[in-house]
Amino acid sequence: MTELLIDGFTLSAQQVLAVARDASIKVGLADSSRAALKESRDYIEANWMHDEAPMMYSFNTGVGLLKDTRISVDHIELFQTQMIRAHAAGMGEPFSEEVSRATMLLRANAFASNYSAPRVEVVDRLLDFVNAGIHPVMPQKGSVGASGDLAPLAYLAAAIAGFDEAEVMYRGQRMRAPQAIAEAGLSPVKFDLKAKDASALINGCTVSLAVAVLAADDARNLLSDACLSLGLTLEAMRAEMAGFDERIHKARPHPGQIKTAAIVRKLLAGSTRASHAARAVQFPDELRRTDIAYTPRIQDVYSLRCAPQVYGPVFDALDYIDTIVGNEINAATDNPLIFGKDGGGFEIISGGNFHGQYLAQAMDLLAMAVTDLGSICERRIARLIDPTLSWGLPRNLMTGIRGVNTGYPVVQCSMSSLVMENRTLCMPGSVDSIPSKGNSEDHISNSTWCARKAATVVANTRYIVGVEMLLAAQALTMTEALLPGFVLGAGTQAAYDEVRRQIPACLEGDRWFHHDIEVAHSFVASGSVRAAVEGKIGKFA
Repeated sequence: MTELLIDGFTLSAQQVLAVARDASIKVGLADSSRAALKESRDYIEANWMHDEAPMMYSFNTGVGLLKDTRISVDHIELFQTQMIRAHAAGMGEPFSEEVSRATMLLRANAFASNYSAPRVEVVDRLLDFVNAGIHPVMPQKGSVGASGDLAPLAYLAAAIAGFDEAEVMYRGQRMRAPQAIAEAGLSPVKFDLKAKDASALINGCTVSLAVAVLAADDARNLLSDACLSLGLTLEAMRAEMAGFDERIHKARPHPGQIKTAAIVRKLLAGSTRASHAARAVQFPDELRRTDIAYTPRIQDVYSLRCAPQVYGPVFDALDYIDTIVGNEINAATDNPLIFGKDGGGFEIISGGNFHGQYLAQAMDLLAMAVTDLGSICERRIARLIDPTLSWGLPRNLMTGIRGVNTGYPVVQCSMSSLVMENRTLCMPGSVDSIPSKGNSEDHISNSTWCARKAATVVANTRYIVGVEMLLAAQALTMTEALLPGFVLGAGTQAAYDEVRRQIPACLEGDRWFHHDIEVAHSFVASGSVRAAVEGKIGKFA
């Protein structure tokens, strides 16, 4: 049964995510779009399929610097086939099946708006692949985000056309496209591409967009989890909560900053551990290094106190990025585009909607925002293992025989390596442009690389946030006996309980920390800790 109908104008990011991540969801084309596509195509067939028709780019002309070369009607179908072969110049590991599914859905949706003028059969073929779970193998490297994602989309076009050279993933196996098409029962195995079909398929930054949709959603969930890791560290550090006072943040009224402080207050509601009374208890590691009696803390360090001012820009950046992504999802990014004329008929207009600069800049922003989020989390991780910076938490959060066991400093070191990798990935790709195709494309967006590196930054930062949860929970367990009667907030208690459910505290000396890191990563990847907290206090971010 069809669960989603696309029309080119109303598809949401959440629907794209649902289809990308759930192969059971079936997609169809809205009747209004089907009728509109048929009307424009009937006009094309009746009026432009002859050698005296006006020259229209990529319809009856070559592409790039061959734009002034007319393609005869007799050669149009061969031209479509050869165009795919010439553009299948990608390299590297393939995109994930999620990206492949999202790309096919987004390309079909772009066609459904009836600005691109492929045959309706092309849209149906894309949706047949989505519904059958046939995922074209598209190499990640090769697109510069100009004239769209030409290289990876050429592999997609080859797959739906049933080229012998094309490969797909089907039922967990990588195989030739014709084999998968036959096994899935689709017909025909070899799908002929006619005028404008191939050029429509390979035009537009749709692969960049697919990666962006997924990365932006992952970043949104990551930010929620980073609020949880912050809350756990605030509890472990017995933090001074004055910095989260609502009045402070209303005095600098950025929405994200105000939101972050409110989230922290909600997570720590009811906590007595983050209190003056708890801070008055001096831990053994603190007493060992100083004879100075306890004095009240005036204010905490930046990685604690300034979290709203650092997290806030991430919230606001994601809101901006969501706007860009939402607009792109229902955008026509082909070239040329077809438009109805007053009084009947259609005309084709060449333009540059395929240029990926919107996505490129948005993904550069995503990389930068998430990198800084990971950076502040890593600084708190470093503080958790240093008693001189943590107000006496056990050194290295180590247990067992001192010296024989090391604790968590190398875990922290590994997280710092990810921060440095992320910083390098923040080099903005959207300002890097190498003219291509004989200078016919003299300014490019680099949107595919921008999206790929942003997705890598998000993936790296999942480890950092998960490890902060892990080490903050370790600190809470190790100091529990030193603070009898003190309690965590409702939200942080739920987070702590879920961490402990999945990873027992390390209380008998070092163990195989690799396993703990992978489970900590799964906290964020699966959303398990976030779900546990929402089950207790409701949605918090």
